[in-house]
Amino acid sequence: MVQIGYTMMTEQAGPRELVDHVVRAEQAGFDFSVISDHYFPWLDSQGHAPYAWSVLGAAAQATERIPLMTYVTCPTLRYHPAVVAQKAATVQLLSEGRFRLGLGSGENLNEHVIGGGWPSAAVRQDMLAEAVHIIRALFAGGYVNHRGEHFDVESAKLWDLPEQPPPIGIAVSGPRSCELAGELADLVIAVEPKAELLTAFDGHGGTGKPRVGQLPICYDPDRPAAVHRAHDQFRWFGGGWKVNAELPGPAAFAAANAHVRPEDVASAIPCGADVDEFVQAVRPYVDAGFTEVALVQIGGDSQLPFFDWAEKELLPALRQL
Repeated sequence: MVQIGYTMMTEQAGPRELVDHVVRAEQAGFDFSVISDHYFPWLDSQGHAPYAWSVLGAAAQATERIPLMTYVTCPTLRYHPAVVAQKAATVQLLSEGRFRLGLGSGENLNEHVIGGGWPSAAVRQDMLAEAVHIIRALFAGGYVNHRGEHFDVESAKLWDLPEQPPPIGIAVSGPRSCELAGELADLVIAVEPKAELLTAFDGHGGTGKPRVGQLPICYDPDRPAAVHRAHDQFRWFGGGWKVNAELPGPAAFAAANAHVRPEDVASAIPCGADVDEFVQAVRPYVDAGFTEVALVQIGGDSQLPFFDWAEKELLPALRQL
């Protein structure tokens, strides 16, 4: 049976609200939770971008059962991998072993803020691989010194290490990232229900490891209101990550998606309150072989009614998949 997760979407709610939301998600019966890690929202209408790691620390203390996970953080530009290792180890301790470290090669939207330029996709993948090796070395304990192509580490050591280090996930979208994930990760992450991604992951060592997908949805008893909200805040989603990773800010996303119509969004994202429509949207992930799917309820102000509906109607229906 596929596990159903909840997404703390930092682009659409403030830090206190995000913690309240994950507490309610735990109460509603979601199997796990994930959090985005952004410096900018994709669109101005989303309106938020708090620091995900502070939210994770608060969430770890406010919840008791629900697993936590970054979906995803970039350990190469805005953050040095040695710092990511320290943050992840700390959250693992605060959550008493409920944390997984989801990593990706990043988006220009967030990483441009340090002013270091935006590397090519191939360079970003190489940087990610080197970062994972550094993080794992620090998780192993002891001092780490590293002189690499992209990173230097000078006599670093994690002084507060959990008994079990956080499992590492890598986000995939193509052959090279699938190769990295299969070789280096404990689980794979993807936002499209493409079986070929999982096949490639398995071909490089991923067989038997968890595979975590993500799906945007927009619950509202008023379907036109749901469609309007999804279009207002999530019309960027259809651009695909090869495009989205390159755009530098919300204005670029708004321009790139200026011609996306509400009906285009509604055809790609389940909107309204028809449980069967939402179940059918999750099914391709199950059929492709995903073991977990994290739902994104679009709209920061719409979370609480969504939890009530999900607890009573949606989650019981999804348990049947």
